[in-house]
Amino acid sequence: MGMTMSQKILAAHAGLKEVKAGQLITADLDIVLANDVTAPVAVKEFEKAGLSGVYDRDRVALVMDHFTPNKDIKAAEQCKCVRAFAKKNGVKNFFDVGEMGIEHALLPEKGLVGAGDLIIGADSHTCTYGALGAFATGVGSTDMAAGMATGKAWFKVPSALKFELIGKPARYVCGKDVILHIIGLIGVDGALYKSMEFTGEGLQHLTIDDRFTIANMAIEAGAKNGIFPVDHITRAYLHGRFKREPKEYAADADAEYERSFTVNLSKLKPTVAFPHLPSNTRTIDKVGDVKIDQVVIGSCTNGHISDLAVAAKILKGRRVAEGVRVIFFPATNDIYLEAMQKGYIKTFIQAGAVVSTPTCGPCLGGHMGILAAGERAVATTNRNFVGRMGHPESEVYLASPYVAAASAVTGRISSPKELK
Repeated sequence: MGMTMSQKILAAHAGLKEVKAGQLITADLDIVLANDVTAPVAVKEFEKAGLSGVYDRDRVALVMDHFTPNKDIKAAEQCKCVRAFAKKNGVKNFFDVGEMGIEHALLPEKGLVGAGDLIIGADSHTCTYGALGAFATGVGSTDMAAGMATGKAWFKVPSALKFELIGKPARYVCGKDVILHIIGLIGVDGALYKSMEFTGEGLQHLTIDDRFTIANMAIEAGAKNGIFPVDHITRAYLHGRFKREPKEYAADADAEYERSFTVNLSKLKPTVAFPHLPSNTRTIDKVGDVKIDQVVIGSCTNGHISDLAVAAKILKGRRVAEGVRVIFFPATNDIYLEAMQKGYIKTFIQAGAVVSTPTCGPCLGGHMGILAAGERAVATTNRNFVGRMGHPESEVYLASPYVAAASAVTGRISSPKELK
């Protein structure tokens, strides 16, 4: 029996001719990642074990993005711990205020991750890099510490689900709607510890940013990873950016999948995930009258320049609805700068919104946008669990930048089609 794309990457990094679902392996890592929340735990385990240095100063990445600029004393101490560790061990890919961005947008932008890589990160949304044809997955801080020290990690080879994408998305439908539709279809545990492998002729209609969004939210279906085949869109993104030689893997024709799904992109509608699960989805025509207090556009899921472009087009010449707070979070400083150069930031501010430095802040209820009891937010983020963005009695509705921006104007969850 042949291997899936994910299994081929794992086999290559384990030095094996083949691997099978359920097999335990030890594999060499290309990148080991952590942030200001997860790295301090890893650092303590690293030091407790008496380890003298990281396995490769170029292959460890530490990004201060969750609570930075520091929101309080505890956050400041967390970052101080990681700064000291990075300096002591000569970690080259250390990103702090002024250089940082949201990690899962920053690493691809910097060319640190690419096709054929095996990547672990002490953050569940590390699976984002599957958009580039990499096997990328989240791990705990202890595994992160071991990875920093040895450049290796153990894996149970996952089985796989195949998603064949066909057709062309309609106007106002993007990658966020694709993944929300899929999660609504299979549930938040529908891909538990499995690879979500995306294929089909419909991929040609998905931009690299669409793919980042879809791979990013594979974890919301319980997946070990999400992965896309390498094609001309991937190669164009990596060209002149990726710092190492990309390696392209493709699933065998006889690769084994637990289940296969066909998703007709042309039939999808803008989709919204209601509280309190990403799987609690409704298409925009079935949302009803849901008034909102806040809109958040950004995050590692939808903070790309294309997401800001969508919002700017909708907000141009319009005003945010009275009583609605709108917060933008460009995913990296380069994206922020490009948005400034293209006039998007001016458009947002003139519309009555505010723009934050790149940070995970409101996505996890960290800072800069926390909700009070009874408040509702539409967000382009990835999770809407109870209390995710603040008070446990608040509500988060996940949506695309199209729906989020339109909702900012109307004051209720809306489609751009409703705007005059």
